Amino acid sequence: MFQPPRITDTHPTIGGRLKAEPGDFRVEEIPLYGPSGEGQHVYVRLTRESMTTRDVETRLASMFEVNTRSIGYAGKKDKRAVTTQTFSLDLPNADLDDIRDRLEDVEAVDIVWVERHRNKIKQGHLIGNKFTAVVSELDVGPEVAVERATTIAGRLREHGLPNYYGEQRFGKDGDNAERGLDLIKGREREGRRWLRRLLKNAYQSELFNRWLAARVEAGHFDALLPGDVAKKTDTGGLFDVEDIEAESPRFERREITYTGPMYGHELWWASDSAGELERRVFDEAAVSLEELEDAGLRGSRRRAAIFPDDIEITEHPRGLELVFSLPKGAYATVLLREFIGDLDQPDRSSSG
Repeated sequence: MFQPPRITDTHPTIGGRLKAEPGDFRVEEIPLYGPSGEGQHVYVRLTRESMTTRDVETRLASMFEVNTRSIGYAGKKDKRAVTTQTFSLDLPNADLDDIRDRLEDVEAVDIVWVERHRNKIKQGHLIGNKFTAVVSELDVGPEVAVERATTIAGRLREHGLPNYYGEQRFGKDGDNAERGLDLIKGREREGRRWLRRLLKNAYQSELFNRWLAARVEAGHFDALLPGDVAKKTDTGGLFDVEDIEAESPRFERREITYTGPMYGHELWWASDSAGELERRVFDEAAVSLEELEDAGLRGSRRRAAIFPDDIEITEHPRGLELVFSLPKGAYATVLLREFIGDLDQPDRSSSG
């Protein structure tokens, strides 16, 4: 699996281990909106442990005798975490007290609340996620660890964090991107449609990581380039950067950020020097646009930098505790890797 460079690689890390004990890693969804109290969909806010989002979806479908297509959630979460997340169920005639009572009997699940709303929750219906991570078995003492972590957090607040895809995107064995390329090339077959899509998207994600790594290594991470495709951070609108002098102040105020390529046959390519980098990374890849089109990969743009400005660092009886928030689509493992170093142990994975 490709390992992109850390943006703080000139700073010493704290080392350590994630998820040494249950409860060492917690994820709480930050919803885009709350329930209105009326409507045909039942919103269930719950906290669970040792269950994936798909596990919960399957259990809810079985309990309430509905199709999984009638169940909604904003994002998929990892199994190895204590996760607070909201699900929607299309149950127009169900009694809320009865639903709550039945769910409270489910092992490893705690119910936060049950309410009604008009619409189904869909993928992306969230602002982001709040994470609490305990890092144990540190390489250094707690005072040194706090000092190092504070320095790294300050660097990230000032210059930003590369919005790489995290290691869980690439599977337990780290080979999802390779398998995705084999599918695109016709060297492998997979009967399950959802898995085909997952593996192909993993290959797209690796190409994005390679592009962003190349930009970081070239020293262009915290500046606009001529021809960048920029994104407005308030509305999400995309536009071509034609005047660097005019747009740079907006970039420095974080009103806009540049985006990177999720390669596909309908990609909105950057131009000028920014486009040259995108083309070079793609030319070094093992696929053509025609093959991506045949694989159903249209292409899109992904925000290249995020700014985690709420990182809290405190000593913990077993090491260090970090609390932080990330926007949707960003990976906690990417941020934690800046503090810990390469997450090369199986129990160092986390939710995104």
